[in-house]
Amino acid sequence: MRVSGEVVVVTGAASGIGRASARLFGREGARLVLGDLDEAAGQQLAAEIGADDAGAAMFVRTDVTSGSDVKRLVDAAVERHGRLDGIFNNAGISLVGSLLDATEDDFDRVVAVNLKGVYLGCKHALPHLLANPSGGAILNMSSNGGLIGRPGDPLYNATKHGVMGLTKSLALAYADQRVRVNAVCPGPIDTPMVWGGLEAGGDRDAYARRVVASCPTPRLASPEEVARAALFLISDEASFITGVGLAVDGGKAAGVFKPERYRTDFDLL
Repeated sequence: MRVSGEVVVVTGAASGIGRASARLFGREGARLVLGDLDEAAGQQLAAEIGADDAGAAMFVRTDVTSGSDVKRLVDAAVERHGRLDGIFNNAGISLVGSLLDATEDDFDRVVAVNLKGVYLGCKHALPHLLANPSGGAILNMSSNGGLIGRPGDPLYNATKHGVMGLTKSLALAYADQRVRVNAVCPGPIDTPMVWGGLEAGGDRDAYARRVVASCPTPRLASPEEVARAALFLISDEASFITGVGLAVDGGKAAGVFKPERYRTDFDLL
C-alpha cells in the first residue's frame, strides 16, 4: 500500500486520467475526496472505490474555476479525516486551433479551468499541508505541451506552461516546509479529451494516427499509465523530488525523432 491512510483530494476525478488515478490511489490505501462537475459519474466512482470500505472515498461536486467550490472540496477532506496529505489538481480542458480563430471567451475558459483551477487547488490546499507535521504533496496536471511548443493548440499550451511555472515556483517556496510540488506532463492518452476531436462516424484509426503522428512512440497510452506516474509523485517514494514536470508522453518532449517518421513532401521556403 503505497499511500495507505493518506488523505488525498483529486479534481476532475470523474473521467480519464483523474478517474484512473483515483481508482489506483484507492487501491493503494488512500482516503479520497473527489471533485468534478459530473455528479453522477463522481458519485458512482466514490461508491465503487468505497465498496469495501465506506470511508475510502467521498464525492463533492466541484467547479474548479470557483474559489468557493475548491475551498469546500479541500475543507471536506480535512473535516472528514482531520488532515490533508496531498492534492492532485487534475481537472483540465482542451482547446485546439489557431490563435487567430480563438475568441476571448475561448481564452477565458481555458485559462480559468487549466490555470486558475490549479492555482485555486494549490491556494486552498497549502495551508492544510503546511499545518500537517509530515508536510504533503501537490501534484498538478500539466502536459508535454507545458514543456515544449505545439503549433496546433497555442492557448492550451500557454496554460500548461503556466502550470509548470507555478509548480516550480511553489516547489522552491515550500521545499523547506516539507511540501513537495510536482507536475505530470502527459502526451497522447486514450481519454475522452483526446477523442473529443473525432467527428461523429469518423474513422477512429485514422484519427488516432493523426493524434500520435508527432509522437516517437506511435500509440495512445492508457490513463492507467499516467495514473502510475501520478501515484509515484504523490507518494513518499518521491520524497526527494520536487519542482519537476514528469513527461509521460512516449518521448514526445525529448526532442526531434527519426527522420523517416516525418513527411518530406513539404514546400521549401
